Amino acid sequence: MTNHKQVVYQSQLDYKSKMVLRRRTRRRFNPRIFIDRIIETTAIVSLLLTGFSGVAAMGCWGLEIIETNNPNIIISGWQQQKSICLGAMLVSFSAFFGASLVGASLSIQRNKF
Repeated sequence: MTNHKQVVYQSQLDYKSKMVLRRRTRRRFNPRIFIDRIIETTAIVSLLLTGFSGVAAMGCWGLEIIETNNPNIIISGWQQQKSICLGAMLVSFSAFFGASLVGASLSIQRNKF
C-alpha cells in the first residue's frame, strides 16, 4: 500500500505473534525552508566576517600608530591591509543587511500582513 505521503513497511512478527507495522514518511524538498536556511546562514556568516574584519582592521590601525610614533620600528604595508580589512568589513556588513532585508520581505509575503 503506497501513498504519496507515507510508505508502510511490513516487519517481522514480534514475540506476541502480532504483525508490527512501521510507518516511514517521505521527506519532500521544501524550497521555502531551503531559502530560509540559506538566508539565515548568509546573515550569520556575514556578521562573523564583519567582526573578524573589524578586529583585523583595528590591529592594523594599532600597528600603524606604533610605526608612526616610533621611528626605529619599520613596519610596511599596514595601511594597505587596514584598507582591505575595512573594505571587507563594509562588504560583509552590507551582505548582512541584504540578507536580513530579503528574509524580512519573504516572511511578510508569507504572513500576508
